[in-house]
Amino acid sequence: MGDIILEDFFIKRSQQKKKTSPLNYKERFFTLKQGKLSYYDYDLEKGKKKSLKGSVDLEKVKCVENVEPELNAPPERTYPFQVAGSCGTSLQQTLTGDTLWIIYDEGPLYIFAKTEEIRRQWIHVLKQEVKYNKDLLPKYHPCFWVDGVWLCCHQEVKQAMGCMVLETRSTGFSAQVSQRKSRKPLPPTPDQEKNSRPLPLQPLPPEPPQPATSLEMKVIAEYDYVPQSEQDLELKRGEEYTVLAKDSANWWKAKDRYGNEGYIPSNFVSEVQNGLEQFEWYCKNMNRSQAENLLRKENKDGGFLVRDSSKAGKYTVSVFSKGGGDAAPACRHYNICTNQQGQFYLAERHNFDTIPDLIKYHQHNAAGMVSRLKYVVSNKTQNAPSTAGLGYGVWEIDPRHLTCIKDLGCGQFGVVKYGKWQGRHDVAIKMIKEGSMSEDDFIEEAKVMMKLQHTNLVQLYGVCTKQRPIYIVTEFLSNGCLLTYLREVMTPHPIQLLEMCKDVSEGMAYLESLQYLHRDLAARNCLVDGNGTVKVTDFGLSRYVLDDEYTSSEGSKFPVRWSPPEVLLYCKFSSKSDVWAFGVLMWEIYTLGKMPYERLNNTEIVQKLSSGLRLYRPQLANERVYSIMAACWNEKPEDRPPFQELVSIIQDLLYDLQ
Repeated sequence: MGDIILEDFFIKRSQQKKKTSPLNYKERFFTLKQGKLSYYDYDLEKGKKKSLKGSVDLEKVKCVENVEPELNAPPERTYPFQVAGSCGTSLQQTLTGDTLWIIYDEGPLYIFAKTEEIRRQWIHVLKQEVKYNKDLLPKYHPCFWVDGVWLCCHQEVKQAMGCMVLETRSTGFSAQVSQRKSRKPLPPTPDQEKNSRPLPLQPLPPEPPQPATSLEMKVIAEYDYVPQSEQDLELKRGEEYTVLAKDSANWWKAKDRYGNEGYIPSNFVSEVQNGLEQFEWYCKNMNRSQAENLLRKENKDGGFLVRDSSKAGKYTVSVFSKGGGDAAPACRHYNICTNQQGQFYLAERHNFDTIPDLIKYHQHNAAGMVSRLKYVVSNKTQNAPSTAGLGYGVWEIDPRHLTCIKDLGCGQFGVVKYGKWQGRHDVAIKMIKEGSMSEDDFIEEAKVMMKLQHTNLVQLYGVCTKQRPIYIVTEFLSNGCLLTYLREVMTPHPIQLLEMCKDVSEGMAYLESLQYLHRDLAARNCLVDGNGTVKVTDFGLSRYVLDDEYTSSEGSKFPVRWSPPEVLLYCKFSSKSDVWAFGVLMWEIYTLGKMPYERLNNTEIVQKLSSGLRLYRPQLANERVYSIMAACWNEKPEDRPPFQELVSIIQDLLYDLQ
């Protein structure tokens, strides 16, 4: 179909999975011809294209534009652009097991160029190819569609109108040329008839100035923050601040209304335009069990809150009713739905443009719910998240600022104590016994580990390395080790057990997205906070163990019971070996802390796993839950689902239970 206009290798983001993860990003060979943009698998060794993976009919394209890179995007994903087409029925067929998408209709096609110059060249040429299309968009989304929401305007409908007006003068998407009805090319001019070969590409137009997304952004403090280093800025809950620079994902430079400048923890604030965070009734990162506990504790008829649903990008209203007559007190959960117009509703006849409008209506009208929304219940004053370090740029902690209060136990590396930092901040202090760890290697790694920040990871605050023994200072979680919690505290409830699995899977999906391996995932290496949230700890520390027994499959200290065959036989660690261990951890949760393969010794386990031995289905686990465990225990690592897929599966199962 015509001569090739442009060809190049690009990374393409898949649209076929419910959630994005590193596995959605694959390198493809792109070819642009007149009327068609196609992408292929490519055999580098033979230097030729393989199977066609997909194509875009340029006649259906409505927009070609830049996309703002995501925060902390890796270097290879710094220069994204989008090709947005019309939505329609997808046509697919299977060829040798691969799905070939003939019509691209899953939203924008996201492509990542290697350099800004290459991106500009492709956008320029693509715009020239589609400038006569009759349905070009007046607005577009400058940021990505991620996990059920547009990052730029936070609309939850994929087909929602864009939020940024196209600059027609500089893009070539002019109103005048877009009025042409025919797709046929114009008759050639005499000069064009002399030259049947395509003319050389014209110089690219100067790049329009890009808005500095990290500057002058207005945010509202969700929590109070007391400065912990000289460079920090105080935050007061509910007040507005201006972000001046995003020096890192975890710490932003900001200015208060008095002109004071300093660094603030990014997870303590939310953008003004985000909306929900500014409302007292919105409880971020709260699951169903935590909502019920909080509502029952308040014990107010009509007490309510809005929380994130188990399904990404969705929200749930949780309401407490004291009942009446024969009815017992109960919590009810109502998923906030959206109609085709993008409006929100709890009862189908009552639709609203925004969630705050919906809540305001139901504060005065039950409209089918167990009660109208009478009293706001919130935990915002209690649950400030952990910061990545005790102040901006602080990773070496002065041991004189630490006060040890009581022993929490003895771990693999030494004694763990509960204590205070500067007399006011709860911390856990691991005192590393000499000879148990490769200390120099760990100290370098600690600088990287401190930057890891997720709701379901135990936060590393810093280290004390200028004395012996060295200390590792982390977030303190009041409910302690998950294994002990399961055995001694837990009252089994199907939803709470599944929420624990979801917590761990989301923490591990975050590590997986950064290509960071845990290597020793188990219930003993997870902790539980005061709200029942489970967080993964000690990720990556097994690499620094100096105990030879720990690295031997015959030794009692090696985590044989959580290890897949490829680790036991060949010491081959990967994210898929962590997935296997996650399946065993799920089994621990659903047996309330039983020992895996309790009747076998380590040698017998190594022998029988290769012969197909797997853990039995726990009594508390239904078939759907056990199928998730079983998928983690596929013999071939490539057959095990990635963590991001496990998160989606568990979210869907939780959503069905609500």
